[in-house]
Amino acid sequence: MLKKLLFGLFIGFVALLIGLNIWGAVTLGKFSPTTDADRDPHANRVVMVFGATGSAGDGVLKAAMADAEVDKIYAVTRRLSPRLEAGQAAGRVEVILHQDFTDYSGLRAQLAEVNTVMWALGTTSVGMDPDLYRRIHVDFPTAFVREWLTARSGKGPMAFHYITGMGTGEQERAQWAQDKGRAEREVAEMAAGTGLRTFGHRSGWIRPTEENANLLIYLAEPLLIPGHLVIRGTDLGRAMLEISSRTTELPSGVLIDNRDARRYAAAYRERTGLR
Repeated sequence: MLKKLLFGLFIGFVALLIGLNIWGAVTLGKFSPTTDADRDPHANRVVMVFGATGSAGDGVLKAAMADAEVDKIYAVTRRLSPRLEAGQAAGRVEVILHQDFTDYSGLRAQLAEVNTVMWALGTTSVGMDPDLYRRIHVDFPTAFVREWLTARSGKGPMAFHYITGMGTGEQERAQWAQDKGRAEREVAEMAAGTGLRTFGHRSGWIRPTEENANLLIYLAEPLLIPGHLVIRGTDLGRAMLEISSRTTELPSGVLIDNRDARRYAAAYRERTGLR
């Protein structure tokens, strides 16, 4: 009986993997970077990162720190991490310890400088109170964008990158997916006509940086590669930077699937020589 149960679970797991990879291969990619892009080398001059202590946020922060066109990095956070401490010590990152993520009025001076925002702030919906989850994933980013637009007064270039995750969408069945889809829509609506471009990154498996990855990550990852479901956290950050610098290539409100981000990250690596 136990053998049959285990065999059934194994078959179900394999079927799920096959389904995910087929779905990813068919759906996760609409955009490719143009070869004659008109880039603005100042588009990422000042970057602000949210969620830098998380797995995905650590990757995008690492990408920003390595970018020669980024002059200043603000990291808005409740606590420190080894990378934030190192960046702060090197003078590469200015850490802003912040508690109320629905109120950014105290950051107006910094917001007036910011060109690109990498929003990796978030948490799992598993076991989370729905109202609290909605507050974190809808109220926090929309409050920020509202304050940022006021502080910047329409001065471009500006780009807001929100990691919402694969499966996000207001038409999906899961409440978390609907909430994040609502946030994508609301920030895009606020940005309309302001010069701000917003991007929802519906990423799949985001590989942590080498400092935070473990053996399980590397064992599981090959199972998801055929469907373009895997992207390194640093490559996700590079895709954000590349998209931001191509100021006329993608309009506001574009949803970036995993393969889209991989393509823009590849263009970034080819241009900069970083691997």
